[in-house]
Amino acid sequence: MSIRTRFAPSPTGYLHVGGARTALFSWLYARKHGGKFILRIEDTDLERSSQESVNAILEGMTWLGLEYDEGPFYQTHRFDRYKEVIQQLLDQGDAYYCYCGREELDALREQQMAAKEKPRYNGKCRHGATGDGERVVRFKNPEHGEVVIDDLVKGRIVVANKELDDLIIARSDGTPTYNLTVVVDDMDMGVSHVIRGDDHVNNTPRQINILKALGAQLPVYAHVPMILGSDGARLSKRHGAVSVMQYRNDGFLPEALLNYLVRLGWSHGDRELFSLDEMIQLFELEKVNVSASTFNTEKLLWLNHQYIMNGDPAHVAHHLSWHLGERGIDPTSGPALLEVVKAQRERCKTLVDMAEESLYFYRDFEAYDEKAVKKNFKAGVDDILQHLWSRFDAVETWEAETLHQVVLDSAEQLQLNLGKVAQPLRVAVCGCGVSPAIDVTLRLLGKERTLDRIARAINFIKNN
Repeated sequence: MSIRTRFAPSPTGYLHVGGARTALFSWLYARKHGGKFILRIEDTDLERSSQESVNAILEGMTWLGLEYDEGPFYQTHRFDRYKEVIQQLLDQGDAYYCYCGREELDALREQQMAAKEKPRYNGKCRHGATGDGERVVRFKNPEHGEVVIDDLVKGRIVVANKELDDLIIARSDGTPTYNLTVVVDDMDMGVSHVIRGDDHVNNTPRQINILKALGAQLPVYAHVPMILGSDGARLSKRHGAVSVMQYRNDGFLPEALLNYLVRLGWSHGDRELFSLDEMIQLFELEKVNVSASTFNTEKLLWLNHQYIMNGDPAHVAHHLSWHLGERGIDPTSGPALLEVVKAQRERCKTLVDMAEESLYFYRDFEAYDEKAVKKNFKAGVDDILQHLWSRFDAVETWEAETLHQVVLDSAEQLQLNLGKVAQPLRVAVCGCGVSPAIDVTLRLLGKERTLDRIARAINFIKNN
């Protein structure tokens, strides 16, 4: 069998983490089996769909690196094909026109609920009703037998056809409904495996019956469980950042988010860290958990820190560059980003942390941290800084080892412990009390910036 999976979001919002995980699982399955991964935009909800949402989905897929082999296909471009299939079902006797109005259907629903019956269409127009008002097209669901789904995640699911009513496949304005379009698309695109959220389980028996009526080959289904927030409710906006691009904005690396998402419902022993190649090699749908998973931001932060610390510094620098740009920084106005990453990666859990804590390498700070000043800029510190300025001014080779020796020698000459020299120096050149090792910090700042900032600090202390 030729493996073909698809990701089919509706462009009614951003790409959220639940959708991203579904896309990832579909992408991994196709990559593992040498198949094709298709992107389909299900934009038939004309009132809620927007180009802005389409762009957000495409941007999210690109940032995550989930490249698609075919598409994006847009359902709004395929209306003629859907009409053709609806007519085919009508001609075959597998669909019919229904003239029941909204008021009549609402009354039927209320009557059924009052009798504690399952609300469903009663098939009034099933056997050839006529009328001159608005009409919809309904699929004539089989009345006998059952639908068997051998779900790769949930196992065998059996649904009796008598439990399913005749669903609408074309609205009164002629536009097709979701359950019709998805069937036609999966059939026409040769989708072999439908991997999607388990909120679609109830749609699957109906879709299978339409596929059978069209004589199509049935895909294999895998319904993955939903993602919950920490309170046990379905993950939503109120749980914080659920947009994929929000995680980019918050300083996460795409591979850290992918690693987290693949572990959200799937495992391979006790391992936590997987490269993309390892995910492709090891991922199996049959090992996806049946139960829902809980999103844990602390775990994602831990993973992100692992990727920042252990990932290729050039790759981390590439993503850091975007964050500096968002803060109005031109990365060419200071030290090489690669060196900044190496200096900061042990301390920073996110790229936002790294960007914020590296601003002083690229532009002068407006003010000193008040607590750092109170603790380190005490009487006599201007003399220590003046001594350091003279020593640094004489340095010809601006390397960490040389700079470290200057600080050590100065402490010895001034008969002070190292902290009494290095910490005021740090506040002078960074504006705060925290930075990488002082020799590394000075090397990255460069001689000119270092001397200018020490001189500025001396003036500050004298005038305050």
